[in-house]
Amino acid sequence: MSAPWLTIVGLGEDGLQGLSLAARERIAQARLVVGGARHLQLIGETAGERLAWPSPLQEAFPRILARRGEPVAVLASGDPFFFGVGSLLAQIVPPADILCLPQPSAFSLAASRLGWALQDCALVTLHGRALEKILSHLQPGAKILALSWDGETPGKLAALLRERGLGASKLTVCEAMGGPRELLRTAPADGFDIQGIDPLNTIALEVLGDGVRIPPKTPGLPDDWFEHDGQITKREMRALTLSQLAPRPRDLLWDVGAGSGSISIEWLLLDPSTRALAIEKNPERCARIRRNAASLGVPHLTLVEGEAPDALHGLEQPNAIFVGGGFTAPGLIDLCWSALAPRGRLVVNAVTLESQADLFAAQRRFGGELVQCQFAHADAVGRFRGFRPLMPSVQWSVTK
Repeated sequence: MSAPWLTIVGLGEDGLQGLSLAARERIAQARLVVGGARHLQLIGETAGERLAWPSPLQEAFPRILARRGEPVAVLASGDPFFFGVGSLLAQIVPPADILCLPQPSAFSLAASRLGWALQDCALVTLHGRALEKILSHLQPGAKILALSWDGETPGKLAALLRERGLGASKLTVCEAMGGPRELLRTAPADGFDIQGIDPLNTIALEVLGDGVRIPPKTPGLPDDWFEHDGQITKREMRALTLSQLAPRPRDLLWDVGAGSGSISIEWLLLDPSTRALAIEKNPERCARIRRNAASLGVPHLTLVEGEAPDALHGLEQPNAIFVGGGFTAPGLIDLCWSALAPRGRLVVNAVTLESQADLFAAQRRFGGELVQCQFAHADAVGRFRGFRPLMPSVQWSVTK
């Protein structure tokens, strides 16, 4: 095996001084040194050619690959394979050609300063991502370490915490850690008044309070947490549906006829690595789905505006499909079945007798299970109470 030609060096705020002898030698020998402007400044002058990351940084990859076999050094912050550039480079350069020399990550530094057990913390990046992505992590008593996008992120997070009834939570802003400018400042979300925050900061958040509309780690959110026009899979049926869809890490869901987006939103909440495509033809409902997704902490939900089955052509192969609307459209079930990945799950719910008849026919063709469900809620009956039943539903679920 030939020696690695690409070295990825993790840098701290102490620059060259904090690097091992091997890392300093690799930088000195490199014919091309690539990094952010801050990283290049931290290491001072180099003998090799220097390249600051462009935007997007993938535009630099051809120049790196053009030096294949020559010594090249890429500079990154802390641990390059922890929310860093390392995994991107490993997609274009074989791991055998890479030597990575990491430094402590921002998460490790923050945890060590506060005395927190890193394995007990939720690790989140808000850099280049919507702030609402942190919502699902805001569980009472949770400890969260979050990489900031810029110096405004801590204040925006404090405002979000106040809006969600978590104003007692404590934020510690860890700035420029590991270097001479390191600074830690703490304030409650209710009285957050920290000014002049360095753009390079990590937030250590201790969640205090019960909060308002913080999604739990179980399916079946209250219906009134979703903005909807009646086109929504009701809470009890939604929990049953998600159990049959059985989300697994990195799975992709098609939510066909998404309505309010409740199924795809809860799918995403169950595992942060899952993905979902919500397919909906009604523009007003599409706007509603976007608002629901942001409000419940999954702004990364992908919306496909169009009518099935035509809108499904060309989409990425799914691991699970839920058909909530338009089930009787000609050819829809056949298209979904053919698109589904091996061992993929298809779930369809039907309320009307006509659509239930179609489900019976589909089950005869493809197999699977048919289950009839009916739920009833206690309600006032004069001076007394009784159970008021909802319309019964038939669910067809099948694994390919």
